[in-house]
Amino acid sequence: MNRTTLSIEKDKFLINNKLTYSEIPACKYQGLLMNTRFVQGIFEDKLDPKRFDRFGRNFHAEQNTRDLIASLPKWYAAGVRGITVGLQGGGACFTIDGNTIQNNPFSSDGKSLDHSYMNRMESIINAADEIGMVVIVSYFYWSQTRFFKGEEEIQNAVVTASTWLKEKGYKNVIIEIANEHNMEGYMKHKILHQDAGIVTLIHLAKEASGGIPVGCSGTGGYFSEDIAEASDVIMIHGNELTRNQLYNMIKRAKAIKPMRPIVINEDSQAISQMEVAIKNGVSWGYYNNMTKQEPPVDWRITKGEDQFFTLRLKEYIKNEAPKLPLEDQFYLQGLEPNMEYEGKRFIRLASLYPEKINYVEFYRNDELYEIAYDDPFCINFIWNWIQGPVEGVKQGEEWKAIVCLSDGRRIEKSLVV
Repeated sequence: MNRTTLSIEKDKFLINNKLTYSEIPACKYQGLLMNTRFVQGIFEDKLDPKRFDRFGRNFHAEQNTRDLIASLPKWYAAGVRGITVGLQGGGACFTIDGNTIQNNPFSSDGKSLDHSYMNRMESIINAADEIGMVVIVSYFYWSQTRFFKGEEEIQNAVVTASTWLKEKGYKNVIIEIANEHNMEGYMKHKILHQDAGIVTLIHLAKEASGGIPVGCSGTGGYFSEDIAEASDVIMIHGNELTRNQLYNMIKRAKAIKPMRPIVINEDSQAISQMEVAIKNGVSWGYYNNMTKQEPPVDWRITKGEDQFFTLRLKEYIKNEAPKLPLEDQFYLQGLEPNMEYEGKRFIRLASLYPEKINYVEFYRNDELYEIAYDDPFCINFIWNWIQGPVEGVKQGEEWKAIVCLSDGRRIEKSLVV
């Protein structure tokens, strides 16, 4: 253990005393921690686990973790150096109400941890340590905090989890107190919902962990100077933001002194956002709500959005331009076998260079069904991280996406279900 030791110098990350990506001499972005949101890495629903037997597979908690670990070398090779894994997971936001899930390793008093969950977390952190990756361990997720009675129990939980990390001796970890602490779901516990409470918990975590770097995220566009100043790592989220709004928030974070690293550890599959972050010296986090947060998760670099993210990341980090013909730079996503859920499909157009797209027309059996104007180009777009479903897609239907590029070219991608 401790093959990977994370340290911080001003606003840069170092691994084993060398700037990240320094093994790539031509890399212009050394010191960043490009990352992916893998919050369901130790997921296990205690209330109704059989409902996660879907997407053509059966869900098993241990196998879910093993599959994540098996995928890490390929994500590393693509340039990913950090993953966020939640003790309380995250939302199956497209399909299942989080308030009906019990994915919580903490005892009700916050003083102990479920060994099965923590054994899985240990195996992930150890696997990351072996290959040179960092794990952002996120303590709280809004729907699972309903199992705590009050603030004392939450403080206990922070101390318990931080002590566990300290006793394990981990050097490749960053602590995130809560995922998007300002969400309404945290309002029952003011210590989690209010900025002052998060500052208190940050200080608790620093002390109990023996100095592991700590931060806390808010929702997309939310920024707290008090939390940023208390943090070792400033965590912001880019979901729901335009590129310019993301840039504005980055400027606010960079104004905090003394300087410290800024990590976006949740945005969306809108990879056009990545350029805004990386060119302003900020680490960006790929968040694919469908392929990487709906259990049972397929942790591989899957075709379409995952593939295009990794190709773009290589282009930035390694200066390796993708060698894909134009027609292969687009993928009609969401119509794959077994990706239907209760008659619903989530259809979108994945693209390698979304910045070059003017709009996308979607056709169902040759009839215009929807037009999408923003990255990611989704049918029933809500925000860049979530969309509404298409219901009643039948076998034999033809779906077509006409990609209208800004230079006037039109590319057609079609599929018969």
